[in-house]
Amino acid sequence: MTIMEQQISSPGTSKHHQHKMAFIIWLAIFPLITITFYLFGDLLMLLPLVARTFLLTIIIVPTVFYIIVPFYTRLLANWFK
Repeated sequence: MTIMEQQISSPGTSKHHQHKMAFIIWLAIFPLITITFYLFGDLLMLLPLVARTFLLTIIIVPTVFYIIVPFYTRLLANWFK
């Protein structure tokens, strides 16, 4: 079980740990969205808003959830203790 899973599943999770997880998630999402818009922004702007949002979320959400956040939680494991 990863640290993220432990934090989410723990009934006594403190607000301190929730704030740390929120920061980790933001730390994963912000650069990924920025890079995506930098690389594909011109192409994305040609699409309607709903299609653009769908494409971004279908790429970014799994990437953040399955790759980046687990990496950051392992990297910052001592910070969560």
